[in-house]
Amino acid sequence: MQGNPKLIDTLNALLADELTAINQYVVHAEMCEDWGYGKLHEIIEKRAITEMKHAEKLIGRILFLGGRPIVSELNKIHIGEDVPKQVENDHTAEAGAIKAYNAAIALAAEVGDHATRDMLVDILNDEDEHIDEIEELMDQIEQMTLPIFLSTQVE
Repeated sequence: MQGNPKLIDTLNALLADELTAINQYVVHAEMCEDWGYGKLHEIIEKRAITEMKHAEKLIGRILFLGGRPIVSELNKIHIGEDVPKQVENDHTAEAGAIKAYNAAIALAAEVGDHATRDMLVDILNDEDEHIDEIEELMDQIEQMTLPIFLSTQVE
């Protein structure tokens, strides 16, 4: 099937976002593990795995639409030097993803590709869960103070 070229380009842009997020989350997870924050490591690693599944879905859809997945282009990765900066950077990434998925969903509907639209809505729901989880962490850091929060992340 030959898909809409603009939609394929948009899917490739989303793919770049996902591949960037995977890298950022893996580095953040491993940094937390290195610092002894095993629980935080698991949370972030799980998020990275979900992003890998998103990338896989996007690749599959791009191929189905007759496009070529571009996996060699990443966006700028923002690695936080400490947990609060990591959480802030991850929040920024997820907010950008939500905005991009909403725009892609509108484009898919506009060009009449409802199967792609439905797939994008499923991914958007995951991204909404991610930002909610990140905002919970931000609230916990604020309410507990950073030292107490970090003490709860040690296994």
